Amino acid sequence: MPPAEPVIAVVGPTGTGKSDLAVDLALALGGEVVNADALQVYRGMDIGTAKLPVAERRDVPHHLLDVLDVTEEASVATYQRQARDAIDAVIGRGRRPVLVGGSGLYVRAALDHLDLPGTDPVVRARLEAEAETAGLGPLRARLTAVDPVAAGRVHDARRLIRALEVHELTGRPFSSFMPDRRYVRPTVQLGLRLPTPALRDRLAARVHAMVEAGLAAEVARLDAAGLRRGRTASRAIGYAQFLAVADGAMSEADAIADTVTATQRFAKRQRTWFGADPRIHWLDVDRLAGPALLDAALAHLA
Repeated sequence: MPPAEPVIAVVGPTGTGKSDLAVDLALALGGEVVNADALQVYRGMDIGTAKLPVAERRDVPHHLLDVLDVTEEASVATYQRQARDAIDAVIGRGRRPVLVGGSGLYVRAALDHLDLPGTDPVVRARLEAEAETAGLGPLRARLTAVDPVAAGRVHDARRLIRALEVHELTGRPFSSFMPDRRYVRPTVQLGLRLPTPALRDRLAARVHAMVEAGLAAEVARLDAAGLRRGRTASRAIGYAQFLAVADGAMSEADAIADTVTATQRFAKRQRTWFGADPRIHWLDVDRLAGPALLDAALAHLA
């Protein structure tokens, strides 16, 4: 029996055109797309997450989009199970899975050997209460003392609390649970990149396009559906800023500027994350477009 064809993963910073290339690859290879964006799993979070509209999916089946309400908490462990099930199902249909997304831990959870520690809502709630009362400073100092590696990598409150929760529950550093660079299945990762100035300009233009497409109205609809009750969804870039606009705490102009800055910083973190993985085959989007980009991607799969 010939060896199984590798899973394809399209990764890299936001705004580089991953979703379009994934569809092109799926059409060229008889494939189906599996989402690896931690926010596109939420129903109704369409404009602000740059979710590919149905018409632009060109009849290619997409999996793990719109699977959670905004009030629900996303879980890497749940995603890992669902993503691997989806990949297995696509292969079982005799088709090619194309994983696509810029959420680094979700990509690694789907593709690599990864031991995911459990959770404890009581411990989590206590740590969240500490953060609310005393701020993140003391928690960050505590994490630095027990796990300096994770402390250097964690950039937001949610992951800081998660790192401390894991250490308290297991006695092991959170960083020790990082995945090995060993694929569960044979895989080819394709990374899309742009020079920093060009990407920054593209992301700024995309945020303005999102606002023109109705981001404020989308946030208002989701707010009515309970967006503020969802810890993950309500803190997402763009959504948090326009909730502040709705509250009168921020002007729309300031919300746009803050969203642009936050998106650019996020892209920088993504570049760092994916840039550390030597297995990724990088494609330069500023030099390749349309058929040339697809041809370059296919060349790595030959």
